[in-house]
Amino acid sequence: MNAPPNAPPKTSLDASVPNPSRSATPASGASWRPAPQPQLGETSDETLYEVRRKIYPRSVTGAFSSWRVWLVILTQLIYYGTPWLQWNSRQAVLFDLGARKFYIFGLVMWPQDVIYLAVLLVISALSLFLFTAIAGRLFCGYACPQTVYTEIFMWIERHVEGDRIARIRLDGEPWSLRKVRLKAIKHTLWILIALWTGFTFIGYFAPIRELGREVLNFTLGPWQAFWMLFYAFATWGNAGFMREQVCKYMCPYARFQSVMVDRDTYVVTYDVGRGEPRGSRSRKADRHEAGLGDCVGCSICVQVCPTGIDIRDGLQYECIGCGACIDACNQVMDKMEYPRGLIRYTSENAMRKSLSTTDARKRLFRPRTIIYTLIWMVMVAGFVGSLAMRTPLKVDIIRDRGALGREVEGRWIENVYRLQIINTTEAPMRIRVQAESADLKGLTVEYDTAAESLAPTSNRLLPIRIRVPIDDAKQGTHKIDVTVTSEGGEQGGAHIRQSTSFIVPRNL
Repeated sequence: MNAPPNAPPKTSLDASVPNPSRSATPASGASWRPAPQPQLGETSDETLYEVRRKIYPRSVTGAFSSWRVWLVILTQLIYYGTPWLQWNSRQAVLFDLGARKFYIFGLVMWPQDVIYLAVLLVISALSLFLFTAIAGRLFCGYACPQTVYTEIFMWIERHVEGDRIARIRLDGEPWSLRKVRLKAIKHTLWILIALWTGFTFIGYFAPIRELGREVLNFTLGPWQAFWMLFYAFATWGNAGFMREQVCKYMCPYARFQSVMVDRDTYVVTYDVGRGEPRGSRSRKADRHEAGLGDCVGCSICVQVCPTGIDIRDGLQYECIGCGACIDACNQVMDKMEYPRGLIRYTSENAMRKSLSTTDARKRLFRPRTIIYTLIWMVMVAGFVGSLAMRTPLKVDIIRDRGALGREVEGRWIENVYRLQIINTTEAPMRIRVQAESADLKGLTVEYDTAAESLAPTSNRLLPIRIRVPIDDAKQGTHKIDVTVTSEGGEQGGAHIRQSTSFIVPRNL
Protein backbone atom coordinates (compact mmCIF):
# COMPACT_ATOMS: atom_id res chain seq x y z
CA MET A 1 0.00 0.00 0.00
CA ASN A 2 1.38 3.39 -0.91
CA ALA A 3 2.12 5.87 1.84
CA PRO A 4 0.37 9.25 1.94
CA PRO A 5 2.00 11.91 -0.19
CA ASN A 6 3.04 13.95 2.85
CA ALA A 7 4.65 11.02 4.62
CA PRO A 8 8.45 11.12 5.08
CA PRO A 9 10.40 8.44 3.18
CA LYS A 10 11.07 5.12 4.79
CA THR A 11 14.47 4.85 6.45
CA SER A 12 16.30 2.44 8.69
CA LEU A 13 18.74 2.87 11.53
CA ASP A 14 21.67 1.78 9.39
CA ALA A 15 21.33 5.15 7.60
CA SER A 16 21.68 3.45 4.23
CA VAL A 17 18.75 5.31 2.66
CA PRO A 18 19.22 9.06 2.92
CA ASN A 19 16.46 11.61 2.71
CA PRO A 20 17.24 13.71 -0.36
CA SER A 21 15.12 16.64 0.78
CA ARG A 22 16.91 16.75 4.13
CA SER A 23 20.42 16.13 2.84
CA ALA A 24 20.09 19.04 0.48
CA THR A 25 19.10 21.42 3.24
CA PRO A 26 21.98 23.56 4.52
CA ALA A 27 22.47 23.86 8.25
CA SER A 28 21.70 27.52 8.40
CA GLY A 29 21.13 27.63 12.15
CA ALA A 30 17.85 29.51 11.68
CA SER A 31 15.04 28.61 14.04
CA TRP A 32 12.29 29.29 11.52
CA ARG A 33 11.70 29.73 7.83
CA PRO A 34 9.27 32.27 6.32
CA ALA A 35 6.17 30.85 4.71
CA PRO A 36 6.12 30.96 0.90
CA GLN A 37 4.41 34.07 -0.41
CA PRO A 38 1.67 33.73 -3.04
CA GLN A 39 2.37 35.05 -6.52
CA LEU A 40 0.42 37.86 -8.09
CA GLY A 41 -3.15 36.77 -8.73
CA GLU A 42 -2.89 33.75 -6.42
CA THR A 43 -4.53 33.19 -3.06
CA SER A 44 -3.26 30.94 -0.33
CA ASP A 45 -4.72 30.08 3.05
CA GLU A 46 -1.27 29.03 4.22
CA THR A 47 -0.29 32.68 4.53
CA LEU A 48 -2.87 33.05 7.31
CA TYR A 49 -2.23 29.88 9.25
CA GLU A 50 -0.06 26.83 9.17
CA VAL A 51 -1.74 23.68 7.93
CA ARG A 52 -0.94 20.90 10.35
CA ARG A 53 0.90 17.88 9.02
CA LYS A 54 0.35 14.82 11.18
CA ILE A 55 3.52 13.67 12.89
CA TYR A 56 4.37 9.99 13.19
CA PRO A 57 7.19 9.74 15.75
CA ARG A 58 9.11 6.48 15.53
CA SER A 59 10.18 4.56 18.60
CA VAL A 60 13.70 4.99 19.88
CA THR A 61 15.79 3.53 22.67
CA GLY A 62 18.64 5.04 24.61
CA ALA A 63 19.58 6.83 27.80
CA PHE A 64 17.16 9.74 27.37
CA SER A 65 14.36 7.41 26.35
CA SER A 66 14.92 5.42 29.55
CA TRP A 67 14.80 8.60 31.61
CA ARG A 68 11.47 9.51 30.03
CA VAL A 69 10.03 6.07 30.77
CA TRP A 70 11.09 6.18 34.42
CA LEU A 71 9.78 9.70 34.89
CA VAL A 72 6.46 8.76 33.31
CA ILE A 73 6.20 5.89 35.78
CA LEU A 74 7.23 8.06 38.74
CA THR A 75 4.89 10.96 37.96
CA GLN A 76 1.91 8.68 37.39
CA LEU A 77 2.55 6.69 40.57
CA ILE A 78 2.45 10.00 42.44
CA TYR A 79 -0.60 11.33 40.60
CA TYR A 80 -2.73 8.17 40.65
CA GLY A 81 -1.54 6.90 44.04
CA THR A 82 -1.58 9.99 46.25
CA PRO A 83 -5.41 10.29 46.61
CA TRP A 84 -5.59 6.75 47.97
CA LEU A 85 -3.15 7.37 50.83
CA GLN A 86 -4.63 7.65 54.33
CA TRP A 87 -3.55 9.92 57.17
CA ASN A 88 -5.25 10.16 60.59
CA SER A 89 -8.23 8.16 59.31
CA ARG A 90 -8.80 10.54 56.39
CA GLN A 91 -7.50 11.08 52.89
CA ALA A 92 -3.89 12.24 53.10
CA VAL A 93 -4.18 14.87 50.34
CA LEU A 94 -7.60 16.43 49.91
CA PHE A 95 -8.55 19.92 48.76
CA ASP A 96 -12.01 20.09 50.27
CA LEU A 97 -13.47 23.20 48.64
CA GLY A 98 -16.89 22.72 50.24
CA ALA A 99 -15.48 22.72 53.78
CA ARG A 100 -12.79 25.26 52.80
CA LYS A 101 -10.01 23.06 54.12
CA PHE A 102 -6.90 21.73 52.38
CA TYR A 103 -5.46 18.56 53.90
CA ILE A 104 -1.84 17.85 52.97
CA PHE A 105 -0.76 14.90 55.11
CA GLY A 106 -0.41 16.35 58.65
CA LEU A 107 -0.98 19.93 57.51
CA VAL A 108 -4.44 21.51 57.47
CA MET A 109 -4.73 24.75 55.50
CA TRP A 110 -7.58 27.25 55.83
CA PRO A 111 -8.66 30.20 53.65
CA GLN A 112 -6.60 32.45 55.92
CA ASP A 113 -3.51 30.52 54.77
CA VAL A 114 -3.79 31.64 51.15
CA ILE A 115 -0.45 33.43 51.57
CA TYR A 116 1.23 30.02 51.65
CA LEU A 117 -0.29 29.18 48.29
CA ALA A 118 0.99 32.45 46.85
CA VAL A 119 4.51 31.81 48.16
CA LEU A 120 4.41 28.25 46.81
CA LEU A 121 3.48 29.53 43.35
CA VAL A 122 6.38 32.01 43.46
CA ILE A 123 8.77 29.22 44.47
CA SER A 124 7.49 27.08 41.59
CA ALA A 125 8.04 29.94 39.13
CA LEU A 126 11.57 30.50 40.41
CA SER A 127 12.28 26.78 40.11
CA LEU A 128 11.15 26.90 36.50
CA PHE A 129 13.37 29.91 35.81
CA LEU A 130 16.36 28.23 37.47
CA PHE A 131 15.98 24.89 35.68
CA THR A 132 15.44 26.61 32.34
CA ALA A 133 18.51 28.82 32.78
CA ILE A 134 20.60 25.72 33.53
CA ALA A 135 19.30 23.10 31.12
CA GLY A 136 16.48 24.48 28.96
CA ARG A 137 13.05 22.89 28.83
CA LEU A 138 13.71 19.85 30.99
CA PHE A 139 10.29 20.15 32.60
CA CYS A 140 8.61 20.12 29.18
CA GLY A 141 10.55 17.09 27.99
CA TYR A 142 10.19 14.88 31.04
CA ALA A 143 7.57 16.00 33.59
CA CYS A 144 4.96 18.19 31.87
CA PRO A 145 1.54 16.48 31.96
CA GLN A 146 1.10 17.13 28.23
CA THR A 147 4.39 15.34 27.47
CA VAL A 148 3.74 12.52 29.94
CA TYR A 149 0.25 11.66 28.66
CA THR A 150 1.31 12.06 25.04
CA GLU A 151 4.08 9.54 25.74
CA ILE A 152 1.57 7.12 27.31
CA PHE A 153 -0.86 7.48 24.41
CA MET A 154 1.91 7.03 21.82
CA TRP A 155 3.10 3.89 23.63
CA ILE A 156 -0.42 2.45 23.31
CA GLU A 157 -0.58 3.57 19.67
CA ARG A 158 2.69 1.79 18.82
CA HIS A 159 1.60 -1.45 20.47
CA VAL A 160 -1.79 -1.45 18.75
CA GLU A 161 -1.03 -0.04 15.28
CA GLY A 162 2.71 -0.62 15.00
CA ASP A 163 5.70 1.68 14.64
CA ARG A 164 5.99 4.71 12.39
CA ILE A 165 5.86 3.11 8.94
CA ALA A 166 3.00 0.80 9.96
CA ARG A 167 0.96 3.74 11.23
CA ILE A 168 1.60 5.76 8.07
CA ARG A 169 0.43 2.85 5.95
CA LEU A 170 -2.61 2.22 8.14
CA ASP A 171 -3.75 5.84 7.89
CA GLY A 172 -3.28 5.72 4.12
CA GLU A 173 -5.40 2.59 3.70
CA PRO A 174 -9.12 2.76 2.91
CA TRP A 175 -11.41 1.88 5.79
CA SER A 176 -11.63 -1.86 6.39
CA LEU A 177 -12.58 -4.22 9.21
CA ARG A 178 -8.93 -4.43 10.29
CA LYS A 179 -8.50 -0.67 10.35
CA VAL A 180 -11.75 -0.16 12.30
CA ARG A 181 -10.70 -2.84 14.79
CA LEU A 182 -7.26 -1.31 15.41
CA LYS A 183 -8.62 2.22 15.71
CA ALA A 184 -11.39 1.06 18.07
CA ILE A 185 -8.93 -0.77 20.33
CA LYS A 186 -6.61 2.24 20.45
CA HIS A 187 -9.32 4.75 21.26
CA THR A 188 -10.94 2.46 23.80
CA LEU A 189 -7.67 2.23 25.71
CA TRP A 190 -7.15 5.97 25.37
CA ILE A 191 -10.63 6.74 26.70
CA LEU A 192 -10.24 4.34 29.65
CA ILE A 193 -6.99 6.02 30.68
CA ALA A 194 -8.56 9.46 30.18
CA LEU A 195 -11.58 8.54 32.34
CA TRP A 196 -9.34 7.17 35.09
CA THR A 197 -7.29 10.36 34.90
CA GLY A 198 -10.42 12.50 35.23
CA PHE A 199 -11.69 10.36 38.11
CA THR A 200 -8.36 10.74 39.93
CA PHE A 201 -8.39 14.49 39.34
CA ILE A 202 -11.80 14.83 41.02
CA GLY A 203 -10.48 12.56 43.80
CA TYR A 204 -8.19 15.38 44.92
CA PHE A 205 -11.24 17.58 45.64
CA ALA A 206 -13.71 14.98 46.93
CA PRO A 207 -12.93 11.88 49.04
CA ILE A 208 -11.90 9.40 46.38
CA ARG A 209 -13.25 6.31 48.12
CA GLU A 210 -16.71 7.84 48.41
CA LEU A 211 -16.35 9.09 44.85
CA GLY A 212 -15.63 5.55 43.67
CA ARG A 213 -18.76 4.22 45.35
CA GLU A 214 -20.83 6.98 43.77
CA VAL A 215 -19.47 6.15 40.33
CA LEU A 216 -20.21 2.44 40.77
CA ASN A 217 -23.73 3.19 42.03
CA PHE A 218 -24.39 5.84 39.34
CA THR A 219 -25.10 8.46 42.02
CA LEU A 220 -22.38 10.90 41.04
CA GLY A 221 -23.34 14.54 41.42
CA PRO A 222 -23.81 16.65 38.27
CA TRP A 223 -20.83 18.94 38.85
CA GLN A 224 -18.52 16.07 39.76
CA ALA A 225 -19.62 14.19 36.65
CA PHE A 226 -19.12 17.29 34.49
CA TRP A 227 -15.58 17.98 35.67
CA MET A 228 -14.56 14.34 35.53
CA LEU A 229 -15.77 14.03 31.92
CA PHE A 230 -14.34 17.44 31.02
CA TYR A 231 -10.89 16.54 32.33
CA ALA A 232 -11.07 13.14 30.66
CA PHE A 233 -12.05 14.75 27.35
CA ALA A 234 -9.17 17.25 27.67
CA THR A 235 -6.71 14.41 28.31
CA TRP A 236 -8.01 12.38 25.38
CA GLY A 237 -7.99 15.36 23.02
CA ASN A 238 -4.67 16.89 24.06
CA ALA A 239 -2.65 13.68 24.28
CA GLY A 240 -4.37 11.78 21.50
CA PHE A 241 -4.94 14.42 18.83
CA MET A 242 -3.46 17.85 19.53
CA ARG A 243 -0.16 16.63 20.96
CA GLU A 244 2.62 18.90 19.69
CA GLN A 245 0.10 21.63 18.86
CA VAL A 246 -0.37 22.26 22.58
CA CYS A 247 3.37 22.71 23.04
CA LYS A 248 3.76 24.88 19.93
CA TYR A 249 0.73 27.13 20.09
CA MET A 250 -1.08 26.86 23.43
CA CYS A 251 1.72 26.67 26.00
CA PRO A 252 3.04 30.15 26.93
CA TYR A 253 6.26 28.67 28.32
CA ALA A 254 7.53 27.98 24.80
CA ARG A 255 7.20 31.67 23.98
CA PHE A 256 9.02 33.25 26.89
CA GLN A 257 11.72 30.63 27.39
CA SER A 258 14.08 32.66 25.18
CA VAL A 259 14.45 35.28 27.92
CA MET A 260 15.69 32.59 30.32
CA VAL A 261 18.08 30.81 27.96
CA ASP A 262 21.52 32.20 27.13
CA ARG A 263 24.64 30.90 25.41
CA ASP A 264 25.74 28.93 28.48
CA THR A 265 22.44 27.07 28.91
CA TYR A 266 22.55 23.34 28.20
CA VAL A 267 20.19 22.56 25.34
CA VAL A 268 19.85 19.92 22.64
CA THR A 269 22.38 21.02 20.00
CA TYR A 270 23.53 19.82 16.61
CA ASP A 271 27.29 20.08 16.03
CA VAL A 272 27.33 21.94 12.72
CA GLY A 273 31.12 21.96 12.43
CA ARG A 274 31.32 18.22 12.76
CA GLY A 275 28.19 17.26 10.85
CA GLU A 276 28.42 19.46 7.73
CA PRO A 277 28.44 19.05 4.86
CA ARG A 278 25.97 16.23 5.30
CA GLY A 279 25.31 13.53 2.76
CA SER A 280 24.69 9.83 2.27
CA ARG A 281 27.55 7.34 1.99
CA SER A 282 28.20 3.67 2.50
CA ARG A 283 29.35 2.45 5.84
CA LYS A 284 32.82 1.60 4.54
CA ALA A 285 33.39 4.89 2.72
CA ASP A 286 35.94 7.38 4.06
CA ARG A 287 33.92 10.51 4.82
CA HIS A 288 37.02 12.71 4.89
CA GLU A 289 38.07 11.72 1.39
CA ALA A 290 34.52 12.36 0.18
CA GLY A 291 34.54 15.79 1.82
CA LEU A 292 31.56 14.97 4.03
CA GLY A 293 30.78 15.54 7.67
CA ASP A 294 29.47 12.95 10.10
CA CYS A 295 25.78 13.63 9.35
CA VAL A 296 24.58 11.02 6.85
CA GLY A 297 21.33 12.89 6.08
CA CYS A 298 19.13 10.03 7.27
CA SER A 299 16.58 12.39 8.94
CA ILE A 300 16.01 9.91 11.76
CA CYS A 301 16.45 12.75 14.23
CA VAL A 302 13.39 14.34 12.59
CA GLN A 303 11.39 11.12 12.54
CA VAL A 304 11.72 10.53 16.30
CA CYS A 305 10.98 14.15 17.26
CA PRO A 306 7.55 14.44 18.93
CA THR A 307 7.15 18.01 17.64
CA GLY A 308 8.44 17.22 14.12
CA ILE A 309 11.29 19.74 14.00
CA ASP A 310 14.76 19.37 12.48
CA ILE A 311 17.28 20.09 15.23
CA ARG A 312 19.93 20.53 12.52
CA ASP A 313 18.29 23.87 11.69
CA GLY A 314 19.25 25.19 15.12
CA LEU A 315 17.47 25.61 18.43
CA GLN A 316 13.75 26.28 17.94
CA TYR A 317 11.03 27.20 20.39
CA GLU A 318 9.17 23.99 19.49
CA CYS A 319 12.01 21.86 20.93
CA ILE A 320 10.92 20.42 24.28
CA GLY A 321 14.38 19.07 25.13
CA CYS A 322 13.31 15.42 25.36
CA GLY A 323 16.57 14.13 23.85
CA ALA A 324 14.91 11.64 21.47
CA CYS A 325 17.02 12.96 18.58
CA ILE A 326 20.17 12.38 20.66
CA ASP A 327 19.31 8.71 21.22
CA ALA A 328 18.45 8.21 17.54
CA CYS A 329 21.58 9.94 16.24
CA ASN A 330 23.81 8.00 18.64
CA GLN A 331 22.42 4.75 17.25
CA VAL A 332 23.27 5.88 13.72
CA MET A 333 26.75 6.94 14.80
CA ASP A 334 27.29 3.52 16.40
CA LYS A 335 26.30 1.74 13.20
CA MET A 336 28.52 4.00 11.12
CA GLU A 337 31.33 3.56 13.68
CA TYR A 338 31.54 7.32 14.21
CA PRO A 339 31.94 8.98 17.63
CA ARG A 340 28.72 9.69 19.49
CA GLY A 341 27.56 13.22 20.26
CA LEU A 342 26.82 14.69 16.84
CA ILE A 343 23.60 15.79 18.55
CA ARG A 344 24.07 16.25 22.28
CA TYR A 345 23.18 18.24 25.35
CA THR A 346 25.63 21.12 25.53
CA SER A 347 25.75 24.91 25.45
CA GLU A 348 26.21 27.22 22.50
CA ASN A 349 29.45 28.57 23.94
CA ALA A 350 30.78 25.05 24.51
CA MET A 351 30.04 24.20 20.87
CA ARG A 352 31.50 27.36 19.37
CA LYS A 353 34.57 27.56 21.59
CA SER A 354 35.20 23.80 21.73
CA LEU A 355 35.05 23.80 25.52
CA SER A 356 35.56 20.61 27.47
CA THR A 357 32.66 19.15 29.41
CA THR A 358 34.19 20.34 32.68
CA ASP A 359 34.62 23.92 31.45
CA ALA A 360 31.10 23.98 30.00
CA ARG A 361 29.61 22.83 33.29
CA LYS A 362 31.54 25.46 35.22
CA ARG A 363 29.77 28.11 33.15
CA LEU A 364 26.46 26.89 34.51
CA PHE A 365 27.33 28.73 37.75
CA ARG A 366 27.02 32.25 36.43
CA PRO A 367 25.42 35.37 37.97
CA ARG A 368 21.93 34.57 36.66
CA THR A 369 21.77 31.04 38.06
CA ILE A 370 23.48 32.04 41.31
CA ILE A 371 20.94 34.83 41.92
CA TYR A 372 18.04 32.50 41.07
CA THR A 373 19.44 29.87 43.45
CA LEU A 374 19.94 32.30 46.34
CA ILE A 375 16.43 33.76 45.99
CA TRP A 376 14.97 30.27 45.71
CA MET A 377 16.80 29.07 48.83
CA VAL A 378 15.71 32.09 50.85
CA MET A 379 12.07 31.66 49.83
CA VAL A 380 12.09 27.91 50.50
CA ALA A 381 13.71 28.43 53.89
CA GLY A 382 11.14 31.11 54.76
CA PHE A 383 8.27 28.93 53.54
CA VAL A 384 9.38 25.88 55.52
CA GLY A 385 10.19 27.94 58.61
CA SER A 386 6.84 29.70 58.51
CA LEU A 387 5.00 26.40 58.26
CA ALA A 388 7.02 24.94 61.13
CA MET A 389 6.29 27.94 63.38
CA ARG A 390 2.67 28.34 62.32
CA THR A 391 0.43 28.74 65.34
CA PRO A 392 -2.22 26.00 65.71
CA LEU A 393 -4.82 28.55 66.83
CA LYS A 394 -6.28 31.37 64.72
CA VAL A 395 -8.33 34.16 66.29
CA ASP A 396 -10.17 37.13 64.82
CA ILE A 397 -12.09 39.57 67.04
CA ILE A 398 -15.13 41.38 65.62
CA ARG A 399 -16.99 44.15 67.41
CA ASP A 400 -20.78 43.93 67.60
CA ARG A 401 -21.85 46.97 65.58
CA GLY A 402 -25.35 46.89 67.02
CA ALA A 403 -24.26 47.83 70.54
CA LEU A 404 -21.20 50.07 70.77
CA GLY A 405 -21.40 50.42 74.58
CA ARG A 406 -24.16 50.06 77.15
CA GLU A 407 -24.84 50.31 80.86
CA VAL A 408 -25.76 47.03 82.62
CA GLU A 409 -27.45 46.79 86.03
CA GLY A 410 -26.31 50.33 86.84
CA ARG A 411 -22.90 48.94 87.75
CA TRP A 412 -21.13 47.99 84.53
CA ILE A 413 -20.25 49.32 81.12
CA GLU A 414 -20.41 46.45 78.65
CA ASN A 415 -19.17 45.98 75.09
CA VAL A 416 -20.07 42.90 73.01
CA TYR A 417 -17.67 41.15 70.64
CA ARG A 418 -17.52 37.98 68.58
CA LEU A 419 -14.43 35.82 68.44
CA GLN A 420 -13.82 33.74 65.31
CA ILE A 421 -11.67 30.88 66.64
CA ILE A 422 -10.15 28.16 64.47
CA ASN A 423 -8.44 24.99 65.66
CA THR A 424 -6.08 24.15 62.80
CA THR A 425 -4.87 20.87 64.33
CA GLU A 426 -6.39 17.40 64.24
CA ALA A 427 -6.60 17.15 68.04
CA PRO A 428 -9.17 18.63 70.45
CA MET A 429 -8.33 21.91 72.14
CA ARG A 430 -9.61 23.98 75.07
CA ILE A 431 -9.46 27.77 75.13
CA ARG A 432 -9.55 30.52 77.75
CA VAL A 433 -10.28 34.21 77.05
CA GLN A 434 -8.96 37.17 79.04
CA ALA A 435 -8.86 40.95 78.55
CA GLU A 436 -6.66 43.73 79.91
CA SER A 437 -6.08 47.42 79.33
CA ALA A 438 -3.70 50.10 80.54
CA ASP A 439 -6.57 52.65 80.85
CA LEU A 440 -9.37 50.50 82.28
CA LYS A 441 -9.12 48.60 85.54
CA GLY A 442 -11.17 45.59 86.54
CA LEU A 443 -11.96 44.27 83.07
CA THR A 444 -13.89 41.00 83.11
CA VAL A 445 -14.83 38.65 80.26
CA GLU A 446 -18.04 36.63 80.20
CA TYR A 447 -18.88 33.90 77.72
CA ASP A 448 -20.39 30.46 77.52
CA THR A 449 -17.83 28.19 79.17
CA ALA A 450 -19.34 25.20 77.40
CA ALA A 451 -17.90 26.64 74.22
CA GLU A 452 -14.33 26.42 75.52
CA SER A 453 -13.84 23.03 73.89
CA LEU A 454 -12.87 23.05 70.20
CA ALA A 455 -13.15 19.94 68.09
CA PRO A 456 -10.28 19.01 65.72
CA THR A 457 -10.05 21.13 62.55
CA SER A 458 -13.09 23.14 63.55
CA ASN A 459 -14.01 26.78 63.86
CA ARG A 460 -16.41 28.52 66.19
CA LEU A 461 -17.99 31.95 66.53
CA LEU A 462 -17.86 32.74 70.25
CA PRO A 463 -19.84 35.78 71.57
CA ILE A 464 -18.11 37.45 74.52
CA ARG A 465 -19.06 40.35 76.79
CA ILE A 466 -16.33 42.53 78.22
CA ARG A 467 -17.29 44.63 81.25
CA VAL A 468 -15.66 47.35 83.33
CA PRO A 469 -17.03 48.85 86.60
CA ILE A 470 -18.90 52.06 85.85
CA ASP A 471 -16.93 53.94 88.49
CA ASP A 472 -13.63 53.07 86.71
CA ALA A 473 -14.92 53.83 83.22
CA LYS A 474 -13.57 56.94 81.55
CA GLN A 475 -15.64 58.33 78.69
CA GLY A 476 -14.24 57.79 75.22
CA THR A 477 -12.55 54.99 73.28
CA HIS A 478 -9.92 52.82 74.97
CA LYS A 479 -7.54 50.25 73.60
CA ILE A 480 -7.81 46.80 75.13
CA ASP A 481 -5.98 43.52 74.48
CA VAL A 482 -7.96 40.28 74.25
CA THR A 483 -5.87 37.19 74.92
CA VAL A 484 -6.93 33.69 73.85
CA THR A 485 -4.95 30.84 75.37
CA SER A 486 -5.32 27.26 74.18
CA GLU A 487 -4.48 23.98 75.83
CA GLY A 488 -4.03 20.70 73.99
CA GLY A 489 -3.76 20.30 70.24
CA GLU A 490 -0.99 18.53 68.40
CA GLN A 491 1.57 21.29 69.02
CA GLY A 492 0.75 22.06 72.65
CA GLY A 493 -0.64 25.38 73.82
CA ALA A 494 -0.90 28.64 71.92
CA HIS A 495 -1.16 32.24 73.07
CA ILE A 496 -2.88 34.75 70.76
CA ARG A 497 -3.25 38.45 71.56
CA GLN A 498 -5.62 40.68 69.58
CA SER A 499 -6.14 44.42 70.09
CA THR A 500 -9.54 46.10 69.83
CA SER A 501 -11.34 49.14 71.21
CA PHE A 502 -13.65 49.50 74.21
CA ILE A 503 -16.18 52.32 74.02
CA VAL A 504 -17.55 54.12 77.07
CA PRO A 505 -20.57 56.29 76.10
CA ARG A 506 -20.31 60.01 76.77
CA ASN A 507 -23.87 60.44 78.13
CA LEU A 508 -23.23 58.54 81.35
